[in-house]
Amino acid sequence: MINPAVVRAAVAVPSDEVDNRAAYLGFAFAYFFGHGAALLSKGDLVIMPSWLPIALLATGILTGVIFAMTASLRAQRFASEVRRRAEKLVGIAWATGFAALALAVTGLSTVFDKPELQTVLWPAGSAIVVGLIYIAEGAIRGNALHYNLGTWLALVAAAALFVPGAGFFGVLAVAGGGAYVLAAFLERRRLAVLAM
Repeated sequence: MINPAVVRAAVAVPSDEVDNRAAYLGFAFAYFFGHGAALLSKGDLVIMPSWLPIALLATGILTGVIFAMTASLRAQRFASEVRRRAEKLVGIAWATGFAALALAVTGLSTVFDKPELQTVLWPAGSAIVVGLIYIAEGAIRGNALHYNLGTWLALVAAAALFVPGAGFFGVLAVAGGGAYVLAAFLERRRLAVLAM
């Protein structure tokens, strides 16, 4: 029989460890509801305002970013100087990655005179950049779960580009959102093992 007190018990997080559970759930919301709404909006079954998919995506992303930054900054307070320096460098990689992505997406859609490419290049490119930075963060933090999530996101986003039409958004919603939910579940276990 499951003891409710044990189930509700909070996992003690080591002071220099990043707890990604809330961030992962925020990003899962973005993927499931943002990309899921984009999938539904491309078909004829559901009528919704054109702004709704991007609003849902932005809400989840903003929530995830706030939780991720809060957890990372909390952990950095107790980390070694070498670790703090590495975290700052990988933090700067977020700006570099998305600046490069903006240039690439704008350049490709302009050179080929196909502005509609932005509809798939932004979501796929963003997931690839996020995945690659998660790989770097996972390596710095010794967090195999974060590293593996990054690997999955980058590969899924790149493979989704082969899926025609609205199915592209379905792949991101299910494979990306599902990965974040699984990672949030596994993160609790990872932290519990570290706390022992």
